[in-house]
Amino acid sequence: MTDNTANVRDLGSLQGPVLLFGGPYSNLLATQAMRKAASSLNIPDANVICTGDVVAYAGEPFETTNAIMDWGVPTVMGNCEESFGGEADDCGCGFEEGTACDVMSRQWYAYANATLNPAQRAWMRGLPGQMRFELNGRQFAVVHGSAASINEFVFEATDDAIKERDLDALGVDAIIGGHAGVPFTQDLNRRIWHNAGVIGMPANDGTPRVWFSVIRPVGNDIEIEICPLEYDHAAAASSMRDKKLPEGYAKCMENGLWPNMDVMPEAEHANAGKAITPSTFLWQGRQQVAAE
Repeated sequence: MTDNTANVRDLGSLQGPVLLFGGPYSNLLATQAMRKAASSLNIPDANVICTGDVVAYAGEPFETTNAIMDWGVPTVMGNCEESFGGEADDCGCGFEEGTACDVMSRQWYAYANATLNPAQRAWMRGLPGQMRFELNGRQFAVVHGSAASINEFVFEATDDAIKERDLDALGVDAIIGGHAGVPFTQDLNRRIWHNAGVIGMPANDGTPRVWFSVIRPVGNDIEIEICPLEYDHAAAASSMRDKKLPEGYAKCMENGLWPNMDVMPEAEHANAGKAITPSTFLWQGRQQVAAE
């Protein structure tokens, strides 16, 4: 899979809050709700970043791709964009062969692959593997999986050495990753690994809510808020069933539980069905830390 240290788009120095979301996953209703929420928060499109996987499990791959293209927000290439753009045989999600997720992915991938047009695939091929920006004096890198691989799953329980490896490799103060689907913010000796979660599928927390985040400058500090997003999940599930897509994922839209947890570290399995609480993390500025 792609090494995300190549093909970098630099967004420069951003002012004001930055909204981050991942995994629209062919979920048009969630994507529309996300755009409406960004507008209600008065966050300009240039400050909205998608961490990739525009097309995946849900029922409107063609329409969701058009919605993101029309919105025009900076978007990182996910493994699904790499696969669809390159007309690969599978999604490249990193599921172990023969697992439930691997079997189900072949079903939704075939459906989505038959709906996308050449212009959409060209847009996917042109997406950067990494984005960078500066906010309040700190350097951020945005990747899909990890700096080492576009489809590496990085959860909060993933070994810290992997996250520190990437922070060192990219030479940044913070990495924003996607792919894993569960939001978290982790402080690694004053450097940050953050995942905003995804909007196309619940976070295995037993609720149909989906997740995004907002990063705000506050004085010399930066505030990282993990936020829930409500949308018409019942209609999204119904659309999937109408198209004969995997029932496990359609059911997940309603009950918030993943049909399989093979990709998760064992330490995270116990959190299945435990509702995530919206949270705010205060990343203190260097001046304040020095004063302490």
